Amino acid sequence: MTVAVEVRNRARIPLDGPAAAAVLAAAFAAEGVTEGEVGLAVVGRSEMARLNDEHRGKPAPTDVLSFPLDMRDPLPDGVPRQLGDVVICPAVAAAQGTPIEHLLVHGALHLLGWDHEADEGEMLARQAQIVQELEARAARPA
Repeated sequence: MTVAVEVRNRARIPLDGPAAAAVLAAAFAAEGVTEGEVGLAVVGRSEMARLNDEHRGKPAPTDVLSFPLDMRDPLPDGVPRQLGDVVICPAVAAAQGTPIEHLLVHGALHLLGWDHEADEGEMLARQAQIVQELEARAARPA
């Protein structure tokens, strides 16, 4: 089994959906999660600002938001785990100089309960470690 990713590009920004899905799946696998379903939405600045305001009370666009679902709830056999949704805004990421891969890993970690505001840098250190592992894997000859 694997983590299935449904990609919705609502901003019509060029994005390699299969590559983004692979990064998300690898981030979950690095945390020991190898089964489930996750949604990935790609949005523009105005939609991200609206979502950030609605859910966090911050009326400005951000680079990534995560909406966890049933990561901890017990499920009947055969029912796929709904990990949640990751929403990214490539325009904000580009303005910050943040690679999309970093946002995907960051969003996946949030879906799994990591919180960089509460864990004093542990989440960001884990994010950096996963990104480094992904980059090393990509650099290896096939």
